[in-house]
Amino acid sequence: MHRCSIRWLWVVWLLTGCTVKPHLPNHAKYLNVAHQLQGLDSAIPQAEADRLSSDLFETTAQLVKRYKLTTPPLWHNFLVNIGIRRKGLCYDFSDALFLHLQKERYPHFAFHLAVANRGAYFKEHNVLLIIAKGKEAEQGLIVDAWRHSGRLYVVPFDKDEAYRWRHRSERCLCE
Repeated sequence: MHRCSIRWLWVVWLLTGCTVKPHLPNHAKYLNVAHQLQGLDSAIPQAEADRLSSDLFETTAQLVKRYKLTTPPLWHNFLVNIGIRRKGLCYDFSDALFLHLQKERYPHFAFHLAVANRGAYFKEHNVLLIIAKGKEAEQGLIVDAWRHSGRLYVVPFDKDEAYRWRHRSERCLCE
């Protein structure tokens, strides 16, 4: 094989070889997220919070496979931006989770989008926002499937130390 071909194969392997395996957490992590979801409002039934927690983890694992996610997340962004990967940016995760959850029946929850550093090319970050129906965005939970390469990060809207979130009420997603 020609040296140039070997180098090219090496470069392709380096750019695509660090894929992430879908991560389904232990039972305690499911329960922790379900507890956070139920804590959004005392009227939320435990069964609905449990089902939503499970749905979040399972859908995220499916997205990791679909997007052939690599780690770290910024490396994956680079691969998307140069055309080696088709999807898997932060907004791909938030949008896909949003659209999936909108189709499901969760009568006590409302699903929205949130953004930090809007318009800053290298710093903008998008996430799913889950709110108890009738509550304000600031009382919701940030669900970030991108930040830790497919491992869900769930935090109250105003408690995230890495980002200052803004509700994206103006952004409508239509299929």
